[in-house]
Amino acid sequence: MPLVACVQMNGSSDSARNLAQVDALVRRAAAAGATLVLTPEATDWLGPHDEKVARAEPLGGPFCAAMSALARELGITLLIGSLAERGPAGPGGAPPTHAWNTSVLFGPDGARTAAYRKIHLFDVDLAARGGVSFRESDRTLPGDALVVADSPVGPLGLSVCFDLRFPEVYAGLVARGARALTVPSAFTLMTGKDHWHALLRARAIETQCFVFAPAQWGPHDDRGLRRSYGHSLIVDPWGTVLAECGDGPGLALAWVDPAVVDEVRAQIPVGAARRLC
Repeated sequence: MPLVACVQMNGSSDSARNLAQVDALVRRAAAAGATLVLTPEATDWLGPHDEKVARAEPLGGPFCAAMSALARELGITLLIGSLAERGPAGPGGAPPTHAWNTSVLFGPDGARTAAYRKIHLFDVDLAARGGVSFRESDRTLPGDALVVADSPVGPLGLSVCFDLRFPEVYAGLVARGARALTVPSAFTLMTGKDHWHALLRARAIETQCFVFAPAQWGPHDDRGLRRSYGHSLIVDPWGTVLAECGDGPGLALAWVDPAVVDEVRAQIPVGAARRLC
């Protein structure tokens, strides 16, 4: 039965600090026996949004190389919840104007086995509720494809943060064979306190999948725009929370029995009963 670890970290605009923080937490998870370790959205860099494109790297860049080497050294499957992937060149070969928000999966041999570009971008205006006004699409391109990849717990459906609000994403992942779902996030404090647990448990219940949700926590040095909620979660296919982080960097750890997916799907055969698509 695999041990799964969701990393909770406090990212910043200091890439070296982020790398040191995630390296230490991933090593802690592996030392505890985790064979699948997941990090949050924006693991590589979380700073002022207008600097994101300049900071973005290709998937073969230094950050991915470091994470590949870490997965290989520890012999684990490692999901980098997301990083800023360099976008396409502008007209006439001009520098890119946008990046992608990309989740990357490495196998225990360090090989990159999957990459998923976030489809739904965080364009919101929460000022009237005392929250942020933010347009991720100003600097980020949306992805256009669902991704399911092999993992120690079975087929893993990839998503990122704001995708969580679109249940059709997860129905599509299940239709492609997913038995566990990843939701690496930097959920804001204001939305997280009301929506995070409800949405993650709903996705687990309706898809009858495990849900792994590593999260950013705390204030970030992005000119005061964002403070992340944290509370990294592991949820089973019944909707039960198996593990949860509190405040501060840390780990949510849980043993995951893949057979529970089959048990729940047999008890409540939602797939066979579905009438509307």
